[in-house]
Amino acid sequence: MNKPIALNVEGITISGQLYLPHSQVPYPTVCVCHGIPNRVHDPADRGYPALAERICREGFAVLIFNFRGTGDSGGNFDILGWPRDLKAVIDYLWTLSEVDKSHLSLLGYSGGAAVSIYVAAQDKRISCVAACACPAELGFVAEAGEPQAVVEHFRSLGVIRDEGFPHSVEEWLDGFRLIRAIDHVARIAPRPLLLVHNRRDEVVAVSHAHRLYARAREPKELVILDGAEHALRQDEQATSIVIGWLKSRCRG
Repeated sequence: MNKPIALNVEGITISGQLYLPHSQVPYPTVCVCHGIPNRVHDPADRGYPALAERICREGFAVLIFNFRGTGDSGGNFDILGWPRDLKAVIDYLWTLSEVDKSHLSLLGYSGGAAVSIYVAAQDKRISCVAACACPAELGFVAEAGEPQAVVEHFRSLGVIRDEGFPHSVEEWLDGFRLIRAIDHVARIAPRPLLLVHNRRDEVVAVSHAHRLYARAREPKELVILDGAEHALRQDEQATSIVIGWLKSRCRG
């Protein structure tokens, strides 16, 4: 079964969906973190719900949610706000009797993977992290063009919604330079870390995965797939690898 959730984070509504399996409680739990939007949100896109249902069928409770500025959540896209959104989601999961507190995992994709590593490095409630197509740093987003043009790009995608946002373009862009998974990945240990990347990913080069793996400490695993797709949530092989790893490393 699944149920909607709505959390208030700094006056912003963060919306999500909690999927619960029909098995004995408490459940090992996976919190899924999506990436930075690259197109206008399509309400009919069942990518993440389908992923959640698939993982749930394996006996996991799964929470998917929209970071601020995206999907059904309120606010404006602000990468420095995303770690605070994720922390609030973890706080919520921690209150649930259905959640096995010893097996609370993060599964992140692209920018959401970077945020997952950033948060898990500081939050020992997280038992393991699976990071797919994870950038070692997000500074390339800030440097993608003239500062105001970067803002207008995200405004055109519908994730910057308020006319007066951001108050300071430079401070907003600095957020991308501060969320650096490479600076935090070593602190995931001794909890397990999985990195999955496509060899010919044209959005986040595979070199990012190799750099993160080199910096991380054991236990760690790196899987390089022979593909070019960046959106690994849509990749059957990547999904099977992640689920197998979660089952083997994160269940009692």
